[in-house]
Amino acid sequence: MPELPEVETTVRGLASVLEGEVLVRVEPRRADLRRPIPPDMRQRLTGARVTGLRRRAKYGMVETDRGDTLVFHLGMSGRWRVDPAEIEKHDHLILETATGRLLALNDHRRFGSLDLLRTESAMDWPAFQALGPEPLSDDFSAKVLAQAFAGRSASIKSLLLDQRIVAGLGNIYVCEALFMAGIKPNKPAGRVAKTRLEPLVVAIKNVLASAIKAGGSTLRDYAQPDGELGYFFKQWRVYGREGEACQCGQPVLRRIDGGRSTFYCPRCQR
Repeated sequence: MPELPEVETTVRGLASVLEGEVLVRVEPRRADLRRPIPPDMRQRLTGARVTGLRRRAKYGMVETDRGDTLVFHLGMSGRWRVDPAEIEKHDHLILETATGRLLALNDHRRFGSLDLLRTESAMDWPAFQALGPEPLSDDFSAKVLAQAFAGRSASIKSLLLDQRIVAGLGNIYVCEALFMAGIKPNKPAGRVAKTRLEPLVVAIKNVLASAIKAGGSTLRDYAQPDGELGYFFKQWRVYGREGEACQCGQPVLRRIDGGRSTFYCPRCQR
C-alpha cells in the first residue's frame, strides 16, 4: 500500500503537471471505487484551474479556482499515470489539461477513493477530523506521543499505526523508525520511557524525509506519476530483511501483529 512518502511523492509529481493548468476533460469512467464517486465531479471540475496540490495523511488534494478540491486516496495499488500512450481498463479517472497533458488514475483493486470537497471547509471533512497531527509538522512531538501513550498497554507499533494518534504512518516506516530509535515494536506503549520519545519522533521524521527524497518504496504496483520507481527499499534497515544480518550481526526477525509483518532486531531494540 502506498504510504505517506509515496503519496507525497505523487502529489509533488502531479504538481509539476497540473498546477496552474485548466482542466478541459474530467472523465470518471465508473460510478465508484471503494465508495461512490461524486456524480457531479465532471460538471464541477471541467473548466476549473488547478491552484495548488497538497497532502493530508495518505490523501492527495487537488485545489481549484472554483472552490472545489478533489481528494484522492490510492488505496492498495492506486497510482497516477502521466501522458499514458493508451487508456487502460483500470484507469478510472481521466484528467486532461488545456495544454494537452493527460493524467489517468489507475487502480485495479479499486480500494482507493475519489471525493470532492469545498476547499474552505475541506479540513472539516469527517475523514480529516479523525486524523492526528502530520508527522512532519511541528504539531507532532514527544509531548503528543507521551499523552497518547499514557497508561496504554497496546504495543507501541500498533499505536503509531493508529491514524488518530499520528496521521499517515504505515507499516514500513514504523518498523524502520522503531529500529532507528532502538525500541522493540511489541513493547507496551505506556511503558516506554518519556526520554525515549524524543529520539523516536526524530527517527520518524528522518525516515519519512529520507523516503520522500528517494521517491518512496516500491511495493507491488506502486510507481511515481512519471513511471519511475522509488528506491528507498534499498535503504531498509529491517523491513523485509527477515533472516539477514542486522548492523549488529544479529539476524533480523519477523513476527505477525494484527495481520501485518513486523521486522525488528532483538539485540538493537529493547
